[in-house]
Amino acid sequence: MKLIEVKNIIKTYKNGDIETHVLKGVDLSVEKGEFVAIMGRSGAGKSTLLYQIGLLDVPTSGEIVIGGKDVSKLSEQERTDFRLRELGYVFQDYALLPDLTAAENVLLPIIMQGTSKEEAYKMAKEALETVGMGDKLDNLPSQLSGGEQQRVSVARAVAHKPDILFADEPTANLDNGSSDLVMGLFKELNEKGQTIVMVTHENRYGKFGDRIVTIDDGKIK
Repeated sequence: MKLIEVKNIIKTYKNGDIETHVLKGVDLSVEKGEFVAIMGRSGAGKSTLLYQIGLLDVPTSGEIVIGGKDVSKLSEQERTDFRLRELGYVFQDYALLPDLTAAENVLLPIIMQGTSKEEAYKMAKEALETVGMGDKLDNLPSQLSGGEQQRVSVARAVAHKPDILFADEPTANLDNGSSDLVMGLFKELNEKGQTIVMVTHENRYGKFGDRIVTIDDGKIK
């Protein structure tokens, strides 16, 4: 079953009279439960493609269908709601709020969905335990290593059981040991049925995916 269908996505950035064509008609489909690694050289359009599929940016033209829903036609508020409820994100810089504990970072987006604080805390605790951070619930990000912060980020991304987990260079700021732990988590999640779309420039981590999609000069090779 196709969970994601991307059709002829074009993304052009304008700076005055200068146009930069980053994506040049990309077609891509992802099956439910698949782990897809998007690879390519720096500047090829990997992260730009991820941001279009993950509804973090709006393509210049083209169509994006997720779970049978044409999300390219959603209003900004509808896109926000869809991201919050159906999608999860892991970024290379962790994107944790520095004044919140690990548990609070994970439960915040769950509360934003309308879940009670008690239920959200229960879900956050379970997710943190799943990624091996059950003993660090009350730690601030500054009290955690880079690898630990990224594991909190993974917990936050999957605590609400999203349809799709998007990861943009999740190992870029980590040492090899921490990177292997994070990639091991992704593999475990995928084996339990989680659909994952990940951007990486490292071959050793791209091989964790079921399939590698290579993008070059804004097009799928």
